[in-house]
Amino acid sequence: MNLYQPECIWPLGATLAEGPVWHAEDKALYFVDIKQRAIHRCAEDGGRRQSWTVPDEVGFALPMHGGDFVCGLPGRIERFSFETGELTPLHPLEEHLPGNRLNDGYVDRHGALWFGSMDNAEEAPSGALYRHAAGEAVQHKDGGYVITNGPCVSPDGRTFYHTDTLEKTIYAFDLDDQGNLSNKRVFVRIEGSGYPDGTAVDADGALWVGLFGGARIERYAASGELLDTINMPCSNITKVTFGGEDLRTVFVTTARKGLSAEELSREPLAGGIFSFRVASPGQLQHLYIPE
Repeated sequence: MNLYQPECIWPLGATLAEGPVWHAEDKALYFVDIKQRAIHRCAEDGGRRQSWTVPDEVGFALPMHGGDFVCGLPGRIERFSFETGELTPLHPLEEHLPGNRLNDGYVDRHGALWFGSMDNAEEAPSGALYRHAAGEAVQHKDGGYVITNGPCVSPDGRTFYHTDTLEKTIYAFDLDDQGNLSNKRVFVRIEGSGYPDGTAVDADGALWVGLFGGARIERYAASGELLDTINMPCSNITKVTFGGEDLRTVFVTTARKGLSAEELSREPLAGGIFSFRVASPGQLQHLYIPE
């Protein structure tokens, strides 16, 4: 596989595929289709495909310490068992905001879970950023978002990134070992078509972002300088993650959501899962420690 040459490894036709995550022990890629209420798994080459359905829209599914995955559903965080297909409640939240659902998530090097909420109608700024660490209550970290996306952290653990999708802005924060955020600032504003969706940071500290409606992925240096643009064969790019044995395979989730019949006829691979090889590896996937 050539560098930066996207290949569709699973023409799934997902409505809103999101949250790809590589599980090194399973040697498998996991991701969700939010609108189809599904969790999917496949091998690095797209084989060994498996799917599960859950009772509600699932914004993320991330691996936990000791097995199982933590999932974000409207108004709650739950534990999902792939062996039984069952969900077990962990934490309720935002019970006063029935129009919200949970969206993108990330696990930091301390095993803490970062995740965002959003207005499911994509209109009200009712979304917020949260953090949960073992032995602590769920903490509200930032607010005022219509659509939250892309929590991720630099390799040194000192810079936290978070995305305001509709404002086309990725913010950077200073992050300490206790999970405190400070010095919120604009990291980059996206120019041209597309809205910043999920993000990931590679081992060199460069941030990768999928552009929903932009048909591309962009890679930015820690300084905010645009380093690379990877054109994709479909419009709605939702998120990337790094995986494979050497963490140099980039997996990309995409979506059919919002595309007209005419657009879908021009983009037969919309909603598919893609991969391509890169020179710089990603970071290891951390495991959520619930308690």
